[in-house]
Amino acid sequence: MRDGLKAYDTDTHVSVAAEQMKDYLSPRLHELVPDLDAHLNPVRVGHAGEVYEAPFRHRYKFTDTTGGWGSGSPRILGEAAARKQERHFQTFMGKRLPTHGGNEFSEPRLKDMDEEGVDVQMMVPYGPNGADNPEIEHEMIAAQHRWLEDFTKAAPNRLKSIIIASGRNIEKSVEEIKKYGQSSWSVGVQVYTPLDYPIDHPDLAPLFHAAQDEGLAIVHHSFASGYPGYRDMWDSPFLGRTASHPWAAARFIGSVIGAGMFDKYPDLRFGVLESGFGWIPHWAIRMDDQLIYVGYCDENLKYKPSEYIKSGRFFCSVEMHEGPQMVKMFTEILGDHILTLGTDYPHAESRFPESLDKVIAWKNEGISEATIKKLLWDNAIRFFGEP
Repeated sequence: MRDGLKAYDTDTHVSVAAEQMKDYLSPRLHELVPDLDAHLNPVRVGHAGEVYEAPFRHRYKFTDTTGGWGSGSPRILGEAAARKQERHFQTFMGKRLPTHGGNEFSEPRLKDMDEEGVDVQMMVPYGPNGADNPEIEHEMIAAQHRWLEDFTKAAPNRLKSIIIASGRNIEKSVEEIKKYGQSSWSVGVQVYTPLDYPIDHPDLAPLFHAAQDEGLAIVHHSFASGYPGYRDMWDSPFLGRTASHPWAAARFIGSVIGAGMFDKYPDLRFGVLESGFGWIPHWAIRMDDQLIYVGYCDENLKYKPSEYIKSGRFFCSVEMHEGPQMVKMFTEILGDHILTLGTDYPHAESRFPESLDKVIAWKNEGISEATIKKLLWDNAIRFFGEP
């Protein structure tokens, strides 16, 4: 809590090192991958850009799934080709680096939450690991869920996360949703699909039904590969990071609305994280027009796309660089019941440890305290439920 305001951070990250994960791996995974240690990849740089020294911790890596602008030699805009140079890490945007270990251990994480004034964090875990065999992928996801069950026990009312569901193994993913749907830590489901496999594909329906049955939200969060445009960024990290996150979220929003998913699953809430928010009013109004002009959407939609966005079942985390003027524009067009706090802790984009203070200061630039209260807490409770 800060200045009498409770804060629910809906976009943070957590990752388990192989050194911890080993205790949660199933016998079946060892049967599938007898040379598991051959897939250990050393972690040399932290999520905020920390440079580590040996002995390194590790993560399991089965195939190189990054591709696109997220790997290879970057091209500086205006130059004919990529330079032969190492790719540098992003610039840390905060005042000081998060406490060492906060990305994978609860004690330093809770310490950082207290320092920043955050009451609850929703932690986005790793998604599918790119294993060619879907069963290997599932076993790694299931192990991560078991780890999250233990990780969050340190503060079950403060540490929340989401269930990872893979479109490559729908039956097993439904089992995971049912297994952890009522756990203290699970507040949502993130559905991952193979490249070029649409999120609105009817074969995925069991995942959305299971999430609805468990009272969980559907979460979209972009990463550096596998989403639209990542193969068409002209080798530019600047274009990739700037454009592809909002485009991925826009595609998600357009797909779930255009496919009638708000009507087919009347109790589901949907939300997008770490993709900005200022583009959403434009996207909502544009979809209203394109639905009539172009069509090719569900023929039984009950409302306009913008009305689904304003319905109280759609949410979006803020990116702080968009600032109070963008918040004013957004709330004037779509309302103040949608936006939620998102800091990206412990990643480099976080303004740690001043993220919350920066948002609260928006009240000095024309954002009402009532709107800030909704952004920091009330909207997240409607999105993810009481902690």
